[in-house]
Amino acid sequence: MSKRDYYEVLGVGKNASDTEIKKAYRKLAQKYHPDRNPDDEEALEKFREAKEAAEVLSDSQKRAAYDQFGHAGVDGSAGGFGGGGGGGFGGADFSDIFGDMFGDIFGGGRRRGRGADLRYNLEISLEDAVQGTETEIRIPTLVECESCNGSGAKPGSTPKTCGTCRGIGQVRMQQGFFSIQQTCPTCQGSGQQIDDPCGQCRGSGRTEEEKTLSVKVPAGVDTGDRIRLSGEGEPGESGAPAGDLYVEVRVKPHPIFERDGANLICDVPLDIATAALGGEVDVPTLDGRVKLKIPAGTQSERVFRLRGKGVKPVRGGAKGDVLCRARVETPVNLTNRQKEILEELQASFEDDTRKHSPRQNSWLDGVKKFFEDIGL
Repeated sequence: MSKRDYYEVLGVGKNASDTEIKKAYRKLAQKYHPDRNPDDEEALEKFREAKEAAEVLSDSQKRAAYDQFGHAGVDGSAGGFGGGGGGGFGGADFSDIFGDMFGDIFGGGRRRGRGADLRYNLEISLEDAVQGTETEIRIPTLVECESCNGSGAKPGSTPKTCGTCRGIGQVRMQQGFFSIQQTCPTCQGSGQQIDDPCGQCRGSGRTEEEKTLSVKVPAGVDTGDRIRLSGEGEPGESGAPAGDLYVEVRVKPHPIFERDGANLICDVPLDIATAALGGEVDVPTLDGRVKLKIPAGTQSERVFRLRGKGVKPVRGGAKGDVLCRARVETPVNLTNRQKEILEELQASFEDDTRKHSPRQNSWLDGVKKFFEDIGL
């Protein structure tokens, strides 16, 4: 029976790249694999036919002979499915099939060729973190080498199919009763060997450039949050998918606010007159100024809550508050008259200090009891 055209078998054009040929073969191999089609002679024959076509078309020398002379130029060179050559169907490597079907689960196959994930540290202001923003970042990236068009071979030459794994990228090792699949040690999983590497990329097929990316920072992010940009990581080799870029957020310290989850904390300095007599002070929020009423007798560390003036969490939930922490200041650089006024005020307290300074007197009572307990 006459053989079908190899390009027709794989469903690719005569100018198909090595990557397209391998992709077409893997698709057919998964469909007609004997394990998926037990006791199906037609599926087995189609599997053999696809493998034979792929072995010829993925080898540059065999492909050239086939293109010029047809099947007559490669008879007997495709692995011996008809009984000659390299071991028949029983010796066929299924590692490429299993690698593609189960690689993502067990860490092999196509997943191994995927590009690495990258991380970028992005510093933003508290205002941008709370309100959200969009910014541009510049990152180094690997792109296809223009000199060799990504092949890794010196212009004018082409990579050769690896003789160890026959272009599959993996080999099978027999250890006792077990057959173990591993990356080909000769080509490191690429399936190809480069005898004369490209001088620009040194055989890697990729060169480094910088690219600009736009990053949308959602409202409510905090230090440690990550934004994933799918497919913007390191490109994979030999056409494998790129990894992801993770933009890790770091919120810069703010001169006024300290963030605590959804709440914002700020210190509000108070002079002793306002703290003692009460009054109003302007306090900041990210939405603008707010008048804060200070009751008479306010002590340091007292916290006033401005509800709903904080942060709306990025993962949902109620908006936080602004917590205003009172800090009563001791006056400095006093004039002689101001000192006299304070001395008069202090003298006026001596008649009933417990009424005017309850915290001080409570502390003095505690000190007195402490000394009594230890016998002093």
